[in-house]
Parts: sequence; C-alpha cells; structure tokens
Amino acid sequence: MALAYDQPWSLPMPTTTQIVCVAALGLISTAVAFILFFRILARAGATNALLVTLLVPVTAFLVSAAFLGEALELRNLAGLAFIAVGLGLIDGRPLRYIRARLFA
Repeated sequence: MALAYDQPWSLPMPTTTQIVCVAALGLISTAVAFILFFRILARAGATNALLVTLLVPVTAFLVSAAFLGEALELRNLAGLAFIAVGLGLIDGRPLRYIRARLFA
C-alpha cells in the first residue's frame, strides 16, 4: 500500500551528500554504539550495562531544559533523585563505599 500511495519512484533521487549522511548515521549511531555496548556488556556485566536505560529520562529532562527552554519542576527533580538512588542501589558501589567508611 505504501508503494502505491507514496510512489517513491516518482520522487527525485537523493543527492550524494544525503546518501553519505544517512550512511554515516547508520555506521556511527548504530555500528559503533553496538560495539561499545557489547564491550561494556563483556566488561561490566548485564546489570551495569542496562543501568544506562535509566539515564534516558534524565537525558530527556536535561536536553529539554537546555535546548527547548523547558523549566525543571520540583517533581522532575524528585524523579531525577529517585533515579539516582535507584542507580546507586542497583550498582552497589555507593553502598560498599559507605560500608567501608563506617565499618572499617
């Protein structure tokens, strides 16, 4: 249906610059990201590799505040605090550090 409706053969051919840009996005954004992800997975383990997914809302808040001029409200900051605590609990390093300082 998409071929019949859009008729892509009737559109102009993309320029060389457009083709190179799409190829670069594919190589850099996808291939390099997968290589990095699997290296982190091999070194740090699955739990630590998946902690990155918890940073998606943090990035969204900060980018929207920095570039779109959106205000960070108290509830956003509270959510960021919950994410930070969750990251610390899952990772375990902050707890080990506190335990080493208090009981050493």
